Amino acid sequence: MKPKGSNYLDILRERIIKDFLDVLILVKLMNLETPLSGYDIIRFFNKEFNTLISSGTIYSLLYSMEREGLVRGVLIGGKRVYAPTEKGKEVAKEVSNASDEILSLVKKILMKIE
Repeated sequence: MKPKGSNYLDILRERIIKDFLDVLILVKLMNLETPLSGYDIIRFFNKEFNTLISSGTIYSLLYSMEREGLVRGVLIGGKRVYAPTEKGKEVAKEVSNASDEILSLVKKILMKIE
């Protein structure tokens, strides 16, 4: 197995994941029946995408998403956990419905390179 970040595609992959963190978090939270802590979200990204996202990045983003009304944070058992709000669910559905358009845009950008 080659080391992570050994080529530009690995770097680009990580950039895309980090640019879509908020969307990925919303989608993950929507597909669960129980809310997740910031630590759970960090573990998810590490396991699912083999990408380590710092706790500062995740918690800063979660607080921002909470201020925007996309997620709701509550204390359960001394741990702050997050669940999507109705607005967050609507945003995730809109993004999901636009996935073909997003993929087409990414393809168009990459095809300009040739």
